[in-house]
Amino acid sequence: MLTIADVREAADRIRPVVHRTPVFTSETLDRMAGRSLFFKCELFQKTGSFKYRGASNAVRKLDDAAAAKGVVTHSSGNHGQALALAAKVRGIPATIVMPASASPVKKAAILGYGASVVESGPSLTDREEKVAELRAKSGAAMIPPFDHPDVIAGQGTAALELLEDVPTLDAVVAPIGGGGLISGFTLAAKGFNPNCRVFGAEPTGASAAAQSKTAGDRVKLDSTTSIADGLLANYVGQLTWPYIRDQVETVFTVTEEQIVAAMRLVWERMKLLIEPSAAVGVAVVLSEPFRALTGLSNVGIVLCGGNVALDKLYW
Repeated sequence: MLTIADVREAADRIRPVVHRTPVFTSETLDRMAGRSLFFKCELFQKTGSFKYRGASNAVRKLDDAAAAKGVVTHSSGNHGQALALAAKVRGIPATIVMPASASPVKKAAILGYGASVVESGPSLTDREEKVAELRAKSGAAMIPPFDHPDVIAGQGTAALELLEDVPTLDAVVAPIGGGGLISGFTLAAKGFNPNCRVFGAEPTGASAAAQSKTAGDRVKLDSTTSIADGLLANYVGQLTWPYIRDQVETVFTVTEEQIVAAMRLVWERMKLLIEPSAAVGVAVVLSEPFRALTGLSNVGIVLCGGNVALDKLYW
């Protein structure tokens, strides 16, 4: 298991290449939530999401021999963009496997950073099989989107910054796809303040973490569906599961209607162009089950990304 020391080392390693993103507040959302909310704005991170933190940490840790062969990954978009830019900064090739249905905005961004894109089927299994095929030919280092210690430690730097800026937080809320972000948040939050509570947020149509918590073991979903395309993992990672199982208090799920309403609210009232995945945590803190929790005066929420296709309106 990683510790907060790994997160601090990652912060030092990536500080030259990442943005320290701001923390925003909103009196309107505070009233609606019944407590003070603090929004870590990773939509302002390079490549438009927190993913650049983990990708940069992993790429910068590669030795020269491994780096020379390039890197490869599978991604619905945000991790792919992040790895593409991290590889470009280091001057090495990157190949990103994406489902054919991935956001064209995210695909265009990956190509713009100089990486190659290879399409695959829609499931996580499809992507993994294509990555294995490519690695067999090139010997490239696999930098997975969530289940990697360097990726987890890198994602945790967002929480470290949030807690440094708002040390009085009682809890943090992070969305869950494969679990890399919330694992990093757990490391940082519990290391910074053992009493800080950690909550997860998922769409009902992609609730592998919530179902795994209920079952007491990792659950693999046959399929996932949600407007929150960055959270469509069929299962949580082998490395991320222990953090979710043992240190995430509850994983809340929200409907598509709640996600859309939360996204529209943030767009209209905070003037922040978040993507659907980022709205999932907002929807959770505004939900009745979360509002019913006691002992939470100050809650941090990560707005994980802002890569939204502007030709789509989600209502």
